[in-house]
Amino acid sequence: MIINKYIDQVTVSELTSWTGYPRSSWYYRPTNGSRGIPASTHTRKRDGTYVSNQEVLEDIRKVLSSGLDFYGYEKTTWELHDLDYNINKKKVYRLMKEANLLLIKQRVSTQGQRQFVQFRTIDAQHPLEYLAMDIKYVFIDEEQRFAYLLTVLDICTRFELGHTLKNSIRKADVVLLLDGILQGVPAKGIIIRSDNGKQFLAHNVRKYLKGMGVVQEFTHIATPEDNGYIEAHFSNLSREFLKRNWLDSLYHARIKINDYYRIYNYRRKQKALGRRSPYQYIKTFFPEFADKHPFAFSSSLSRVALEDGSDSGATCLALDKEMTENASFVQSVNQDFLQN
Repeated sequence: MIINKYIDQVTVSELTSWTGYPRSSWYYRPTNGSRGIPASTHTRKRDGTYVSNQEVLEDIRKVLSSGLDFYGYEKTTWELHDLDYNINKKKVYRLMKEANLLLIKQRVSTQGQRQFVQFRTIDAQHPLEYLAMDIKYVFIDEEQRFAYLLTVLDICTRFELGHTLKNSIRKADVVLLLDGILQGVPAKGIIIRSDNGKQFLAHNVRKYLKGMGVVQEFTHIATPEDNGYIEAHFSNLSREFLKRNWLDSLYHARIKINDYYRIYNYRRKQKALGRRSPYQYIKTFFPEFADKHPFAFSSSLSRVALEDGSDSGATCLALDKEMTENASFVQSVNQDFLQN
């Protein structure tokens, strides 16, 4: 470097000024150690004595080996305080990291492998071949809070098979709703599509569906279009009902949504169904069961009035404790359906 060549003849300031080389860079001397103040080698205890960091590590290992191996550095710090150490969690973190004692965060999967959607468009040829389920937020206007609407839809007929509206949807709610829908039905081979919500990934839900012979299919992450049928259904629900009605309470919302679904299933015509309602479309598959109504189990929260005004007697199957009624009618209808 030219500065080294003339360093004995001209000052460093002049040389760096002429060459445009930063003076601070000339004076910088790299070190092999870590930057900042050197780390302490000892730790103070509350009685004023100091012990080596190696002794601290030995006590940390004793803590972790006493059944607390799931402890991270923060909880380990609390244990060291109980041992009269005057130490902060940053130092404990450094010591545990150097000794490879930090808790390794692992995602423990209890659900096993997931079957993801292969084709977005579903070519369902008959009822109860392909189902879709999802959860939608429902705003309770008077209470200024959200409730959760879990709905199961038959893809072929667009029939709303069942729903439950609650302050929170848990895995038990999913199992109870599906059990009400699939009770007495030859469920083996049915495919049900959902997103990757924790309620649908729950071990109990997957175990129940596997036991019923139902194939559970999951959409890809952050890809709602994989479940476009029920997303379109929720879009209609929002446009035709939620944005047009004021909901006073959860109970009021349940009644109103049930009324909407009664109209949706039995009266609302759809272009995809040849200008027929889902119930009218179902009758093209089961004309001999038009009066018995094989989809009676789809009703929830209240009794359903059919198009001819007769009472189906279908009731919610354990969707909520206070609304649970007997399912004898549902079971008898399903038995007739299976026998014939």
